[in-house]
Amino acid sequence: MSPFHHLSRPTLKSLSEALSHRRLLLPCTPISLNGLVPDHLVHLFVSELNHLHNKGMTPHHIAYSLNLLAEEGQQSLYREPFDLVWTGPELPGSESRDTAVVVKDLFRTAQHSLLISSFAIDWGSKGRELFQPLAQRMESIPNLQVRLFINIQRKYSDPTPSSTIIKQFTDNFRQSWPGARLPEVFHDPRALDPTTSANACLHAKCLVVDELRTLITSANFTEAAHQRNIEAGILIENPTFAKAIRSQFETLASQQILCRVTGL
Repeated sequence: MSPFHHLSRPTLKSLSEALSHRRLLLPCTPISLNGLVPDHLVHLFVSELNHLHNKGMTPHHIAYSLNLLAEEGQQSLYREPFDLVWTGPELPGSESRDTAVVVKDLFRTAQHSLLISSFAIDWGSKGRELFQPLAQRMESIPNLQVRLFINIQRKYSDPTPSSTIIKQFTDNFRQSWPGARLPEVFHDPRALDPTTSANACLHAKCLVVDELRTLITSANFTEAAHQRNIEAGILIENPTFAKAIRSQFETLASQQILCRVTGL
């Protein structure tokens, strides 16, 4: 079985387009395949693509073959404007896209606005690596509006003042963010309420790009959720749906049910 049979239809399409438009040059390196194939398969495909290149196949020939493989897998499917997005073992014949690859692509292609909601994010080097493509995009497009909705919560029976918990969060966030320009960060104050009757959390995990594409997922924006866990999500290309999701968050923010994090 060819290694290409391990790739989903959308990943085959993306790889084919990268070769056709010369965004991927041969011979290739692991760095040049970053974001095109799942991380755990990068070295396998560096070897396979360079082998085909050494055998005399041009990027155009390889792209054509990959496109045929993708179309073959598509013939039996009813075409819908959404894709399954998955973290976990990629199985032959799977019609899913890799969570980490999809998120990086959404970060790198945002033009006007990007909304992220997550229950948890990573700190330190893991957080910097995950958000690096977004930070670079924010630097290259100064008018790109990025809003992050995140859960900041009090541990059970922790008497620490809410202001101190938020200060600890902002310090960690600034130290972990990989760019000079920070996103606008919002949280749900109810997650800091010391009483169990009023306590709640911001648990939604989603990403909305340019009011065009929406990723709804079980995955937090952490290395474990994007690389190691078993997570499921759906990528929807529908402007009406994207605007509706963004409107939900923006309305909560305008009514101060979700509040801007002070210090960021």
